[in-house]
Amino acid sequence: MTPTPLGGPPRQPTIKEVAALAGVSPMTVSRTLAGGKNVRQDVQDRVFEAVASLGYHRNENARSIRPGQTSGLVGVAITNLGNPYYGNFALGVEEVASHYGRRIVLGNTGEELSRERQLIADFIGRQVEGLIVVPSGGDSGHLQREMLRDTPLVLASRTVAGVEADAVVLDDIGGAYRGTSALLDAGHTRVAYLGNVTSVFTGQRRYEGYERALAERGIPVEPSLVRRGQQDVATASAAMRSLLDLEHPPTAVFSANNRNTIGALQEIGERIRTRSQVPLPSIVSFDDFELADMMPVPVTVIDHDPRELGREAARLLFARLLDSAEPAPARSVEMPTHLRVARP
Repeated sequence: MTPTPLGGPPRQPTIKEVAALAGVSPMTVSRTLAGGKNVRQDVQDRVFEAVASLGYHRNENARSIRPGQTSGLVGVAITNLGNPYYGNFALGVEEVASHYGRRIVLGNTGEELSRERQLIADFIGRQVEGLIVVPSGGDSGHLQREMLRDTPLVLASRTVAGVEADAVVLDDIGGAYRGTSALLDAGHTRVAYLGNVTSVFTGQRRYEGYERALAERGIPVEPSLVRRGQQDVATASAAMRSLLDLEHPPTAVFSANNRNTIGALQEIGERIRTRSQVPLPSIVSFDDFELADMMPVPVTVIDHDPRELGREAARLLFARLLDSAEPAPARSVEMPTHLRVARP
């Protein structure tokens, strides 16, 4: 951070100072912060290191906000704008924000840390009053209080190690445990796992619930039945194909999120159309999804309300914004899930 003048407010670093520290031109800094088009990745990395070192933020609203005014904006960063789950989550945030006369600014990170870092910087540059972030994981430097200029932050669905912030998460472990247990109680012993990358907070917790249910019944995890790393429908479909092509395929599948479930069902649908002789597995899905009750095989859902998750995240944020008392310790709220058993 640029040194503070004696007796005055901190002076914000300039784009020229960022450029000098990174060893690039001010134009390259601007291009990097605007998306990095035609800027090499190693150059972008140097620019972002300089930005972090100096605590630089673009002030997008400087000309439109008069002294004493606030922007009236809440920045919301989600990981997958194409997933209806996050659309409902954003609607919940918006519902509470509008009650307080605020609007939301929505951005998509695509589970990429560099995009998340850039998006947060843009939000701070627009002088948002608060931030609600579904974090992608990894390095947390851009989410530290000093980098956010003390802008209140709420983490939603996931937490990040080393970030002291209010958070609202789901009962990921308990939900996955109950879902896997339901399959075991139905007599299945070869239960496969479909999930996202191990570094994702929810993926790790849901795998833990799956593992715990198997361990309680003395069933070891079989590595050939575990597929982790699928972030979209296409890769989930390919993972399901590899499971069904095993010499001894699973008789049931626990899916850790709705994108993995839809990918699995796409492959099952293909098997039905080609009249494959492979027995079709039972499925438990963490997260509801479109037309879940109309699938070619029954799908039991570990259900919860993403809109209520968004509302709760917004309530935590406005509790911070409106509390004039001394800062309280970070709060963490865990929201319940319930098992919606598929009709045979």
